[in-house]
Amino acid sequence: MAMTGWVHSFESMAAVDGEGLRCAVFLAGCPLRCAYCHNPDTWYPRTGAETDAEQMVRKIARYKPYFGDLGGVTFSGGEPLLQAEWLREMVPLLEKEGIHYVVDTSGALPLTDTVKEVLSGAQSVLLDLKFWDGESYRQYTGQGIERPLETLRYLNDIEKKTRIRTVIVPGINDREELLEKYLSHLTGMACVERYELLGFHTMGFFKYEKLGISNSLAKTPALSEERRKELQKFVDERLSFTRI
Repeated sequence: MAMTGWVHSFESMAAVDGEGLRCAVFLAGCPLRCAYCHNPDTWYPRTGAETDAEQMVRKIARYKPYFGDLGGVTFSGGEPLLQAEWLREMVPLLEKEGIHYVVDTSGALPLTDTVKEVLSGAQSVLLDLKFWDGESYRQYTGQGIERPLETLRYLNDIEKKTRIRTVIVPGINDREELLEKYLSHLTGMACVERYELLGFHTMGFFKYEKLGISNSLAKTPALSEERRKELQKFVDERLSFTRI
């Protein structure tokens, strides 16, 4: 009997989760409880649509004419590597179709052989570096920083093209001195091609109310695009030094 996976949602044309035009598949389930999460409805496993690997690849393949040389599919979430065994089933099917895949992960799971296999087969990896040290990670996500850093070291060891991402939240991590601490983790990591800062926004707040979940950042304003660009310029100017 074919293994099935749980898909929270599917976006047919995504341009921000990897190179080129892509499909984005958001998988259900996440081990973290990030204070700034804008998709708390993806936290819960075995929710959404249940499907097997062949059905999923057939759906993705419908959009293949739009992918070009760079595009493909991005597996996001939630945390897609919670369903690493199901993703592994898809890898040879995607290869047969000539479709690249990207993994968008928090790096919060142990590096099992299955997780390593899925990461190593990816076109590239989008890896969250959510906070700057273990204490801040535990405070705002419920888990430590050890596994994300272990994942980063593995990606560097296998020379996997990696984009690091951090959500910038006003009043929490929107200061240059804290970004210096983030950057310290990237020293010598030649796999990192870009460090992308994402602005905190409030568009998902209605989901907390709908689900009856307490929102600790309910009074926090969205990050202005002007400030995000200032901080992005700050890390861009320093990233080349961290990789020497």
